[in-house]
Amino acid sequence: MKNLLSLAVLALALGAQEFDVPADKQWMDTNLDVEPGEMIAVEADGKVSYLGKETGPEGMVRGWMDMIRAFPLNDAKRGALIGRIGSSDATRPFLIGARTERNVNVKGRLFLGINQSPMDRATGSFRVKIVRSKSATPVRDEADLLKKLTKITPAQLEGVPRRVVDKDGTEGDRTNFMIVGSELHVVSALEKAGWVKVDRSVKDTIFRGVLVSLSKQAYVTLPMSELMVFDRAQDYGWAQGDPLKVIAARHHFRIWKAPFTAGGRTVWVGAGTHDIGFEKDQRNGKITHKIDPETDKERDYIGRSLQETGEVLTLDYMMRKDPVKEAKTAHGARYFSDGRTLVIYLKPDEADNSKEFSDLFCTVLAKNNPDDEKWDKCDAYVDGGGSTNAALPGLSKDYRVLIVPGFMSSCFADSPAFNEGLPVLREKYGLNVEYLQVPNDASELNAKMIADFLLEKSKGDARKWILVGYSKGTPDLQEALARYPELRRMSAAFISVAGASGGSNIADAIPGMVDKYMNQYKIKPTCQGDMAQGFKSLSKTIRGQFLANYPNPFVPTYSIIAASDRANTSKALMQTWQLLVTYDGLQDGQLTRADAIVPGSTYLGIAKGDHFAVALPFNKSSDSTIKSGMDKTRYPRGALIEALLRFVSADLSKRR
Repeated sequence: MKNLLSLAVLALALGAQEFDVPADKQWMDTNLDVEPGEMIAVEADGKVSYLGKETGPEGMVRGWMDMIRAFPLNDAKRGALIGRIGSSDATRPFLIGARTERNVNVKGRLFLGINQSPMDRATGSFRVKIVRSKSATPVRDEADLLKKLTKITPAQLEGVPRRVVDKDGTEGDRTNFMIVGSELHVVSALEKAGWVKVDRSVKDTIFRGVLVSLSKQAYVTLPMSELMVFDRAQDYGWAQGDPLKVIAARHHFRIWKAPFTAGGRTVWVGAGTHDIGFEKDQRNGKITHKIDPETDKERDYIGRSLQETGEVLTLDYMMRKDPVKEAKTAHGARYFSDGRTLVIYLKPDEADNSKEFSDLFCTVLAKNNPDDEKWDKCDAYVDGGGSTNAALPGLSKDYRVLIVPGFMSSCFADSPAFNEGLPVLREKYGLNVEYLQVPNDASELNAKMIADFLLEKSKGDARKWILVGYSKGTPDLQEALARYPELRRMSAAFISVAGASGGSNIADAIPGMVDKYMNQYKIKPTCQGDMAQGFKSLSKTIRGQFLANYPNPFVPTYSIIAASDRANTSKALMQTWQLLVTYDGLQDGQLTRADAIVPGSTYLGIAKGDHFAVALPFNKSSDSTIKSGMDKTRYPRGALIEALLRFVSADLSKRR
């Protein structure tokens, strides 16, 4: 536990305490009450045993029998050390493992526990040390935010349909809540609260069922029928449920984007109910889900679950002029309500700078065009398609730039990441830009290579680095900053471009995909490193454990994701794109939106291209086989890297 004490240098220590967490009970009360403005740093050791199989606080890989076990934290390993703040029914646990540092977002009692099912019989214990300190992240003045809040008006509420309708026009559940916040913020807050997106179709169920089965995760996303509000089906369906019980009982709701805003912020209209069993559908005599007739319980549960994340500014209730207080679902079950609509106002998302970056990128493309080609309108390349008249901040020579490319980059020697833009940055603007080709090794091995490179290059030059990670280059750099603290003092910022921060479902479910690429494009002789270990380090379990250990960025960090549709996805990525679209419509054929955003980073928006297109110039490869498979990779990558460096340079100057 010696490394833990170094965390106290972050701020004034509030105290350190040690606990024994026994394996024979689900949760242990630490008697520590924490609140926003604090950081808790936790380290643990010891062993717990399940029928002779021992594990440390990181937990053991879940076996096939775990598919039918309900764990407190479904996507963590069996026997892992976990925690939670608060004890309400809406409180969600978080992974601790061997160590973690967490900013506290909500006030409450801290509990420690073991990630195991109620049926498990374990022995042993973990020894846990907790250091509490003042967080380096300032707490926002919520009173001031409330003063500036623009609320939904009574007239807007009256314009929302009171009830959902099915495909035949039969009225059903009432619309009983609204959420105010950007799509990205709403999605991330719901995921933080433990909600999962629900499959839209049986086809999605089959695809995702294959993926989660192969990755040994319990399946909790059974399909939800499409219902209508604003004359269209829901934009999202969300659910919570125990893996063993989800077929019969789950919390769930649907949300629709409203045709109006509140103070310029997106409004989402929702209808939530709690499935508690089965009953006969009175329309056709078939079996259907039975809901709890007291629907206000689910409305309020949804609000509490989001409030527990610390992302909610305030909860408000509104009453219509003619509220629905008693009605029947589309299949004939009676339900009741007090008639109020819950409005959930998320805090302003200060980390979303996508509009500013879109304007900057479009201006660079229009005025500088570093790729020196003719391009379509800017909205073909970035979400939002911003202004082409933004002020262009300078490219500061006070920083040096290091680009670390992704997995298998060494296999495509004639297509280095951002190749078109680097000569412009060096020759036209005089920037010192380094490119480090790492092998296909595990991220922790590449981290050592990165650290050695930076330490050597920094001799005699005190300028700080702007680190750019593409794809697996992101976790490689994250590991370097975590394992070699001296690099943090040398680094001004970190930019993740389509970075695999959260890992990839593809790495978990389709390990043979690497062999397929290598055989199809005959690239094996040129590849460097241990491909199997490199690919393994992209698994969601490994990357999730890393983010649990190091949830806060070490330097100012920025994320831009890639996203493609069927029309602009390369042939080589189409199979994985079809699988990932069952998770999220915003994905690039390798990563979903959530996995490509570094937690705690400034969000810069969406580059509209597949995973290869936004960084790798395969469209200019001399290999006809590669060009044929990577057939949708024409993209203004030079404009992208230039715009990223201009944005970050300007933002760093504001932070001084």
